[in-house]
This record gives sequence, structure tokens and C-alpha cells, in this order.
Amino acid sequence: MAYQNIDGVRVWGKPDDGALVQARMCAENGNVVQTLLMADHHKGYSQPIGGVVVYDGQISPSGVGYDIGCGNKAVRTGLKIEELWPRLSGIMDEIARRISFGIGRVNNERVEHELFDDPDWAVFKAVGSGVHDKLKALAQNQLGTVGSGNHFVDILEEEATGRVWIANHFGSRGFGHKTASGFLNLAAGRDFLANAPGEKMDQPPVLLDLNSELGDMYYRAMKLAGRYAYAGRDYVIQQVLAILGTEADLEVHNHHNYAWKETHHGKEVVVVRKGATPSAPGQMGFIGGSMGDISVIVRGKDSEENRDAYYSTVHGAGRIMSRTQAAGRMNYKTRTRSGGQITTAQMLEAVRQFGVVLRGAGTDESPFVYRKLQEVLDAHAGTIEVMHVLKPVGVCMAGADEFDPYKD
Repeated sequence: MAYQNIDGVRVWGKPDDGALVQARMCAENGNVVQTLLMADHHKGYSQPIGGVVVYDGQISPSGVGYDIGCGNKAVRTGLKIEELWPRLSGIMDEIARRISFGIGRVNNERVEHELFDDPDWAVFKAVGSGVHDKLKALAQNQLGTVGSGNHFVDILEEEATGRVWIANHFGSRGFGHKTASGFLNLAAGRDFLANAPGEKMDQPPVLLDLNSELGDMYYRAMKLAGRYAYAGRDYVIQQVLAILGTEADLEVHNHHNYAWKETHHGKEVVVVRKGATPSAPGQMGFIGGSMGDISVIVRGKDSEENRDAYYSTVHGAGRIMSRTQAAGRMNYKTRTRSGGQITTAQMLEAVRQFGVVLRGAGTDESPFVYRKLQEVLDAHAGTIEVMHVLKPVGVCMAGADEFDPYKD
């Protein structure tokens, strides 16, 4: 097997000390069946990013995290890359104009969706009508917005065929964030909308029994936020297809911040994946690299190692440099940054050499802050098969200094 067993934690790739400490802490709290680290792991809040914790009858709101349902959608279009090159710069300008990145909307278009009639909104009515009305209004206002941080819209070329793909990455926006913080508040005995005290990265996971009232409410609310994330990614993909004037003939869509009820080794368990992609045998997934690296479509293998991984794999290349290390510290009053190891000129030159037309983005998302994707894919060669290798030709993200409390 390609993984190591370190104090009972199954670790793919090179172990990160901080993430390993967090994984051990997760393993020691609650009804844990198994704890795992994917090869793109690094420290997160309460549970490592790239971390998977398998529970018997429990769910962890802190493990799923604040961006419930964050994930990717990728589609293959009917276009060939040679049809796109002459108009790529204009297409990227149009994507930046029509799709909302960061806070707010760039248009007043209200997205109607059957999701807002979903019976699981009753969960928030049970908490309080004020909570229900506030969260539903926020969700309606933000549906189809991408946000900031590492969230993107990409145009990619499949070099083997010349086919054009579209991909995006974001989650449930402010609705998911307030859902997560609200249930963390309730678990601590505070009001749903209370201001929570400062949280520590290394605090133990918050756990709820699935058969408790609060656990059931969170599970239903999480699923609603997941459906909301799917609806948002669907909407944005449709916008980009319209800009390109084409249709999709293949789509791949999945979360990587979520908790799933699954059966493993003959028993139903709850698999909490934070920054980890489901990879059941035959299941397709999109794994994005940096703006200066490949992305891939993968398929889960029917292998012993994949079973040992609880059908989980990486969600990206994995950060090797924090945002502050890369871009410096931002003073939002003066709109200036201090420090930072990566300059804008370095980032722009790197993406130019890679052949990417870039709109937005800051140095904290530059290629220098991520591992090479192939390294983490190689660590999981026993669990996934690479089906399509994609090279970004256009990348659009929020601006470098966009403030967004819901990013990541």
C-alpha cells in the first residue's frame, strides 16, 4: 500500500506535522472508526484540510467546516481549442463582467430555483423565524455568486483531444457559513445567530449524535446547503456555456467539504471529508491544480487501497504556503499590504509562461503556493485512475484585495 500508518492515522504523501497533530486529535475524540490524510493535506480548522474522519453514528459540523458543500463542477464542451484562441481574451473579460466574484453581485439578476421550496428549510423555522428569513434571503441573494479566496472559473484545454472544458470551484457561500456557525453556536449552548468567541485552529472537533434532535437538524441543514452549492455551480457553468455559445456533452460534479452516510465493511458510517474528493469505484471527480498547473478528471478504482481510503482522494494540489506568507498582511483601512514572499510581477510572469489568460486573483493564489498536482496524484495511484488531463488557458477569480468573509 502507498499509505503510511502513523499512530493509527492512514497518511498518503509526505506527512505535514501540523496536520498530523490535528488528525491524531480527531482520532481521539468521539466514535471514530478511522482517520485519514490525503496527499494534499495541510492544517485546517479543527480537522485538517485533506483530512477524512469516519464516525459511527456521529457528525462533525466543524469537520465539514464553514464552506459546506464546497466542490467542483467540470463540463466538456463541443468546442475545440483552435476555435477559442482568437476570442479567448474577450471571453475572459465577459466572464469577469457577467459572473459575480467576491462580495455582492455584478448584476441585479435574481436567480429563481426550486431549491427555495425545499421542505428542509423547516429546520431553520424550528430554530426561529428570524433565522429562517435571514438565511433564506441571504441564500437567494447570493445564489450563483462565486466568492473569493481559492474559488474560480476556468477554461481548460484537454491537450490529448483539443476539446475545451469549463470548471468552477466554490460552495454554499454565506448561507453555508452562517449554517455552520449557527450549529456550532447551538452545540455550545449559544443562540444560533450569536457572535461566537474566537476559535482556535487546534480545538477538538464539535460532534453531534446523528440520532439526536440537533444532529438530525444539522444533517438536514447541511444537505440543503449542499444542494444549494450544486445549484450555484450549475448556474455558473450555464452562464459560461452561454458566453462560449456551446453546450456540454459530459459533466463531473462533486463536493469535497461534506459528510456522507456510506456503507464500508458492511456497516453504515458517516464519512466527513474536508478537502477530500469521494472516489468510489467508477465515480468521476475533478481535481484542480493551481493556475500554473494541470487539472484532471479522475475515476475511483475498485482496489484494496481505495477501500482502505474509504473511497476518498485529494481535492487539489494542497497549499505549501499560507496566504499571509505569500501576499503579506492586508490593512483593509488603508488598502495596503505589508510583507509577502510573492510579488504580482512573479505571479503574472509564471501564468504568462504557462499560457494562461488571467483575470483577477492575488499572489496568495499564485502557482508558487501550491504543490505540483502530479505529486499528490502519484501518491494515490493505487486508488484513482486519471481519465482526462486538462491545462488551464483562462482563469478568473476575485480581485487580489477583495474582502470576503465567506471565502474558503
